[in-house]
Amino acid sequence: MKFPEGSFERTGGEGVANPLALFECGVCWQVYDPSEGDPIGQIPPGTAFAALPANWVCPGCEAARERVLLLDDGAD
Repeated sequence: MKFPEGSFERTGGEGVANPLALFECGVCWQVYDPSEGDPIGQIPPGTAFAALPANWVCPGCEAARERVLLLDDGAD
């Protein structure tokens, strides 16, 4: 996978043009893939990271969403 310049920047998902951008927990490295959603948090597939509820936490380690980093915005 090719990582775009500036990947791994801290972000809440706002300003990311691609709603299917991947995000990775900065604590446990679990990836949030919008196409899969979050079954543990009852987030349906197709939910962009920016659209997650404010109280959403990483399903792997329960880190706050502020600890989740942009992994790949899908732009080449």
